[in-house]
Amino acid sequence: MATGAIPMWMPEKVLHEGAEATVTSGSWLGKPAVLKMRRPRGYRHPDLDRSLTRQRLSVEARVLGRLQTREFPSPAVYDLDIEEGWMLLSRIDGRPLYDALKDDSADAASTTPVGALIRNLHEAGISHGDMTTHNILVDTAGALYLIDFGLARISPELEHLGIDLQVLNECLTASHSEHEGAVQSMVDGYLAADAGGAVASAEEVVARFNAIRGRVRYHG
Repeated sequence: MATGAIPMWMPEKVLHEGAEATVTSGSWLGKPAVLKMRRPRGYRHPDLDRSLTRQRLSVEARVLGRLQTREFPSPAVYDLDIEEGWMLLSRIDGRPLYDALKDDSADAASTTPVGALIRNLHEAGISHGDMTTHNILVDTAGALYLIDFGLARISPELEHLGIDLQVLNECLTASHSEHEGAVQSMVDGYLAADAGGAVASAEEVVARFNAIRGRVRYHG
């Protein structure tokens, strides 16, 4: 589908060409916005590809809707077409934590509030699925936001919560090894933000994360 066929959408520039989607910045009804357009996967049967696209967009929209009701720092959904495979989101004025850590405008201590942010997400009954420093934005005031919920889960199992921490651990270790202590700062922030509730406790999630990390080291 051509992006020009999306009502009231004015594209500006492509931000990201990923394996699953193309992300473009622009405006919608005069508001800064981002268009996420799912890309067809040629190796899949077309019917299966359409089914997976509908399922993932539907879950992502539900996740973002739930987060907005909790005032969680994440994009708002402006419009979507599940059949055509696109979603219009509010544009967040921030840059990836990846860049901030690389140019040292953020340091290891900056991951403490990241841990708290992840705990707040988990207490909303959601796992992210791709918790890298590219999907954590930081604005000029230092506020944090999460983006790209295409692999998110609602009512996740303990394993999925632990995997969120493990994915970020791998990212911090591989891409930001110069910031010694960043992983522990993230874990400390996660534990300190535990407010209790229906989901697994922060201690249980960290214990599962450590178990996953141990399995990865053993098999690695």
